[in-house]
Amino acid sequence: MGILHGMIGIIILTLGRRLFWVFVGCVGFVAGFQTAQLYFGFQTSWIIWAAALLSGLVGALLALFFQTVAIVVGGFAAGSTIATHLAFLVGVASIPVIPILGGIIGAILLYVYFDWALIVLSSVAGSTLVVQALLWNPAAEKVLYVILIAMGICFQAAWLRKQKTQATPPGQTE
Repeated sequence: MGILHGMIGIIILTLGRRLFWVFVGCVGFVAGFQTAQLYFGFQTSWIIWAAALLSGLVGALLALFFQTVAIVVGGFAAGSTIATHLAFLVGVASIPVIPILGGIIGAILLYVYFDWALIVLSSVAGSTLVVQALLWNPAAEKVLYVILIAMGICFQAAWLRKQKTQATPPGQTE
């Protein structure tokens, strides 16, 4: 599963804002996988995979057809995943309210500040998945985590800036 998480992380890290439906689908898949492992951990692996695929599919379809709902759901899933990882890094992963609070904060941020929140959330969520997949020593993971977040934000911000300059006719300002 580590390689798949890493690949999904790279996709989210680089294309999160550009392909919103992919971001929501990937985050839904990972959140579904983590939730299924938590609640169905003693079941056969196909049940966990089915729950993850269903969550990802629902997320992608929401993003395509019901963007406002997908923004809230995607923000919640990304915020929850990020908060869970940060709680693990800090050593407070046993507090059950952390994923819920992270999800609420992620949903609000993505709804209010869509472009920039999506860039930051997808960069952090993608970096989280990549770092989780690598299983390095904690000090190296923290350094890589910060570097990947910065790279994801810079890459997606440059893409956003390029997109906005192409949309603005010459001689006019936004």
